Amino acid sequence: MLRLSKKADYALIAMKHLTLHSDRGAASAREIAEQYDIPIELMAKVLQRLVRRGLLASHHGTRGGYQLARLPTQISIADVIQAIEGPVSVTVCSTEDGQCDQYAKCNVRDPLWRVRERILAALGECTIAELAADVPAAAPRAAVLHTHL
Repeated sequence: MLRLSKKADYALIAMKHLTLHSDRGAASAREIAEQYDIPIELMAKVLQRLVRRGLLASHHGTRGGYQLARLPTQISIADVIQAIEGPVSVTVCSTEDGQCDQYAKCNVRDPLWRVRERILAALGECTIAELAADVPAAAPRAAVLHTHL
């Protein structure tokens, strides 16, 4: 099962919050943590990691806090997830250095690498701006046709 860690969830929550409230300037780790009932220490660590990866800018002082380092249309979901969790992988061997005992004889290694690439492409196409816009998913074609009958 593919699943994001709590840290990745919190990073996406913070990025959406900062996008939606960018008109207010910087937001503190405490403000974000309290709004979403996230432990402050954990939120601070997540935000610091996003700063180190160049996705957020940190400002010190009384009006300090965190802001997006780039436009929300220039930050993908993949950027955020990889900043927190490292490279996306679907199997042990789908990382550059990971190998398993079956590596030489594995008949699903290459197809799973392609699955990984598709997942990364999909996550790379979705931006923080889209996440913040809360655009509902397109209705399935059958449902659209059915509603017009």
